[in-house]
Amino acid sequence: MATDLRAAQSVMPRIARLNPLRFALLVALGALLVASIGEVTPSPERLAGALPRMGSLLDRMLPPETDPAFLGRMAMRLLETVQIALAGTFFGILVSFPLAWCGAMGLSPLGPFRWAARMLVSLFRTVPDLVWALFFVSAVGLGPVAGTLTIIVDTAGFCGRFFAESMEDSDRQSREALDAAGARKIDILFAAVVPDCMPSFINTSLFSLELSVRSSVVLGIVGAGGIGQELKSAFELFQYPKAATIILAIFVIVLAMEQLTDWLRRRIA
Repeated sequence: MATDLRAAQSVMPRIARLNPLRFALLVALGALLVASIGEVTPSPERLAGALPRMGSLLDRMLPPETDPAFLGRMAMRLLETVQIALAGTFFGILVSFPLAWCGAMGLSPLGPFRWAARMLVSLFRTVPDLVWALFFVSAVGLGPVAGTLTIIVDTAGFCGRFFAESMEDSDRQSREALDAAGARKIDILFAAVVPDCMPSFINTSLFSLELSVRSSVVLGIVGAGGIGQELKSAFELFQYPKAATIILAIFVIVLAMEQLTDWLRRRIA
């Protein structure tokens, strides 16, 4: 009996003991979660009170605006939004590729200083889009150029991280064989790493394009071009039917972009 008990204890994993610091962190995290639920989560009473106002707002937004002149202006704004997303994603991918190479472990031409490229990618990724948009609006002025620069930075941060991880996970044997043969790092990159990682690069780039379309819609709210400016103006001027038309147009363009990228993924795969 005692032998069986000792055998069972040796098989059963023991619960790791919490040191005081880890315990204090867990308690602090739990307290923050409880406080957040109590302070920023909407109560059922507040939600119930908001429902009539939501219904009133929706009633004022219907039917959507269908004036031909307005629809023509919105079509141009939508085109501008798509152009911001396409141009920003294209140049962002071009920027992210060398950044990813410089930050990839075992591949970086910078050696131990690859952390500099990693930190730059992290900076691009962690600062929110609207903050970059405000920065570029202040630097280059209102309009689509600020939006395009924002998408470039956002794409470089997003793709730079995943490109680097894909490079690090590429076939090590091919890389080592070329290295043993005396190939340069750039030769290893284009002869072994890029062909192996190309499907991942394409998927990441297409997903980044989807994100860029959504982001370019929001950037107009702070003056970075696109249809977001028209949406902001419609709400500020209480032109709710126009706002409804803009929201529907945004839904259509985002849905169309998702369908297009899904089709491209299937074709490429």
